[in-house]
Amino acid sequence: MALGYLALVLHAHLPFVRHPERQDYVLEEEWLYEAITETYIPLLQKLSKLKQDGVEFKLTMSLTPPLIAMLKDEYLQDEYDEYLAKLRELTQKEIERYSDQDHLHYLADYYDREFASIAQTWEEYDRDLVAAFKQFQDSNNLEIITCGATHGFLPLMQMYPEAVYAQIQVACEDYAQHFNVAPRGIWLPECGYYGGLEKTIAQAGLRYFMIDAHGITNARPQPKWGTYTPIFTETGVAVFGRDNESSQQVWSADVGYPGDGNYREFYRDLGWDADYEYIKPYIMPNGERKNVGIKYHKITSRQASSNEKQHYDPYWATEKAAEHAGNFLYNRSLQVKHLAQVMHRKPIVVSPYDAELYGHWWYEGPQFLDFLFRKTWFDQDTVAMTHIADYLKENDTQQLAKPAASSWGYLGFNQYWLNETNNWIYPHLHDITEKMITLAGRDAEDELEKRALNQAARELLLAQSSDWAFIMRTGTMVPYAIKRTKTHLLRFNRLYEEILANKIDAGWLTKVETIDNIFPELDYRVYKKHEKGKG
Repeated sequence: MALGYLALVLHAHLPFVRHPERQDYVLEEEWLYEAITETYIPLLQKLSKLKQDGVEFKLTMSLTPPLIAMLKDEYLQDEYDEYLAKLRELTQKEIERYSDQDHLHYLADYYDREFASIAQTWEEYDRDLVAAFKQFQDSNNLEIITCGATHGFLPLMQMYPEAVYAQIQVACEDYAQHFNVAPRGIWLPECGYYGGLEKTIAQAGLRYFMIDAHGITNARPQPKWGTYTPIFTETGVAVFGRDNESSQQVWSADVGYPGDGNYREFYRDLGWDADYEYIKPYIMPNGERKNVGIKYHKITSRQASSNEKQHYDPYWATEKAAEHAGNFLYNRSLQVKHLAQVMHRKPIVVSPYDAELYGHWWYEGPQFLDFLFRKTWFDQDTVAMTHIADYLKENDTQQLAKPAASSWGYLGFNQYWLNETNNWIYPHLHDITEKMITLAGRDAEDELEKRALNQAARELLLAQSSDWAFIMRTGTMVPYAIKRTKTHLLRFNRLYEEILANKIDAGWLTKVETIDNIFPELDYRVYKKHEKGKG
């Protein structure tokens, strides 16, 4: 019998990026296509094979509402078809180009077979990856949880309880529409928590959420077992803390597995290496180079310059992924054995990560997970894999405590989303939030006004996405993040003025509804001031 539990939690999220209105090329749409190719389909392939081989894996995974909306969107599905077809065309040219260079020919052929497999899986699931993940929830191998409606950073909107409630309630309603059940857990956007948030979470019918370790270790009273058991809040909602030890082995830029020299180098790509005229049809239409997703080099060493990177070998990278999975499990076994002796109860080690780390940033990540699930199932009996919902069923008595304000961002609080690079957005967000709360008290006079009110709510939600503030802070794709923020602010304010003036431009409204088509069932009255305990 196992001495303790390991709960892997993957947070699958991308901001809502969809531009059918633009005739020109939109680089940011490729965030989704890259994630489908490198993370979501490879994960599904591994989960399917595990199930086929009788491995009863357990995994918790968030699918955020913006990601679900994009994965279900026919326009984006069609665009992905074109993206993948072009990638496969390029690999065919690469095979021919390197016909006389054994290792590069081998790598080009490797990519050709991989992309063919991706295309086959894409078609087998009829282009519906949400339904593909759902099948594993239906078999109780996967626990799919929700997130904020548009990944809004909740601590910075706590002065407007209606806005926090809308972010959570809209997400729960959207989840139920896609999975035919209510969600049991929520990944707080950026793991951002403030005191009292659990009341809104409980009001939405959710059972648990996760925060960073210091949100648990600084709780009051201080939890006896730290992050190795959840705490219960006065609302009955359970709170799980991230385990720093297991996280560091994967996340750390200094000692984490993804930095091993045998793994594929992310930052060296054919789109930048190839002769310009040769690669021109596969980069941006304006002629600017970009990553194309074919990478021939390995990390080699942390000290190696880009020109010193050696050629990648998938065989040895796979061997290293197996080795690292074994090391990870070995360390979790030691950790659980020690904790079980001290605690005299079964500890739970919660290891949350961005899903896109596995495959997109760390190419071998899905292989690592596959080996880890298999080794856990076949090679030991110290650690049992669990997902959070199953753990709570078996462990329904925990210490009562109040979590501490926290996030998993830089320095552990709110700095990454509120600083000199992005603080200009918040007066505008507060202004339109107050306006939306006022609009929510209106009774729409006709269907046109109702549509405008609903669209105003969508524009507010989209403007609140934490991704835009995050991007402004990172310094990459900043013009796009600024443009998106300003676009949603302007659209909201135009709708607000037209609603008050009773002069709604039906043609323009239809155009905006077509572009920002997230949450088709949204009811603007979700922002209406509600009595305590009632929606």
